[in-house]
Amino acid sequence: METSLKKDTESPQVITPTGLINHWQGHRKLTRRVIEAFPEEAFFNYTIGGMRPFSDMVMELLGIAGPGIKEIATGVSSPLNEQVEHGNKKAKILELWDEATDEINTYWIQIKPEQFQKSIKIFGQYEGTVCSSILYFIDNEIHHRGQGYVYLRALGVEPPAFYER
Repeated sequence: METSLKKDTESPQVITPTGLINHWQGHRKLTRRVIEAFPEEAFFNYTIGGMRPFSDMVMELLGIAGPGIKEIATGVSSPLNEQVEHGNKKAKILELWDEATDEINTYWIQIKPEQFQKSIKIFGQYEGTVCSSILYFIDNEIHHRGQGYVYLRALGVEPPAFYER
């Protein structure tokens, strides 16, 4: 049986903006614990099967999350920057992670509920809606965190329970 979905003509809500940010911040707390679980050198150098070191994946997440929400809230676009100065110190990455969390929280409250279905071109290149962009930010983080889990297990490190967000 084929089911077709109708185009949204109303504005019913499945999740509130507060529910969505709380969901995302739960994922961010878990990703932070995955970063913490990495041995320092492995965080910056360990790879499997041609994948990037986890530190590079985390820099991508840092380049997307805070700046992306800031762009959505302010309307000021800037290029995607996935390189952050960290001096090969995991503590610096964790500090930047916490700063990004604060930035997300600061700008999140400036996004009005009616903006979530607005069309945007995030970082001047990725078209979608505010909501689809935010969902991409979350999905991308989950994807890379999964790669981090593979790395941790290969290193003999028990990763944090994925359901403890």
